[in-house]
Amino acid sequence: MSDKLIVALDYAFENEARALVDELGDDVSFYKVGLELFLNTRGSVVDYLKQKNKKVFLDLKFHDIPNTVAQAAAWVASFGVDMFTIHSSGGSEMMKMSLDSINEVCARLNVKVPKMVGVTILTSFDEAGIARVGFKDDIATSALNLAKLCQTSGLPGVVCSPHEVTRIKEQCGQDFITVCPGIRPSWAAKGDQKRITTPADAIAIGVDHMVVGRPITKAENPREAALKILEEIGGK
Repeated sequence: MSDKLIVALDYAFENEARALVDELGDDVSFYKVGLELFLNTRGSVVDYLKQKNKKVFLDLKFHDIPNTVAQAAAWVASFGVDMFTIHSSGGSEMMKMSLDSINEVCARLNVKVPKMVGVTILTSFDEAGIARVGFKDDIATSALNLAKLCQTSGLPGVVCSPHEVTRIKEQCGQDFITVCPGIRPSWAAKGDQKRITTPADAIAIGVDHMVVGRPITKAENPREAALKILEEIGGK
């Protein structure tokens, strides 16, 4: 199974998420749980995925004062997830405190330390949108600057658009993890993502993990859609 594909469980209810996981079976090993599903299930969907021996990317995008995010990160680490997100714009102090927090709790519980990755610029933004919220640089430069901030703060990687991966890899190194939403096969609808690319192109530019939701979850045959993507990226 390929860890490069992370299927986004963008559902409101746990029974919907379970049905998809069961349908995809052994073909998919990594799933994203976002804010809506996590809250609606009070976190129980994470327990279900771990019982099924799946990897969990918990995408709650923490952004608050350093102490608050550090405490939240400690709770996430105790859940046994494999990766989770914080907003890199929260600053270096927030990221460093959170890293210290998860390292401490994982050492105490003797569990694997999850990868904490920093969200750079959301893929729903275009250049006009990012200017309206006050960014002075363009998206590519802003994402790169935030990626560098994450790296100097000790994070192993970032969430970014595939359009920013090449520059981030050049500046931060090939081992610096890039997790990319905004992946759309040529046969899928674009949706509300503005900075997108295909799975094959994402692999070619060095994307480490691609997050794919609606092209699979809204497909008439989700398993067939997932297998087509896995075949395209050489994961099947």
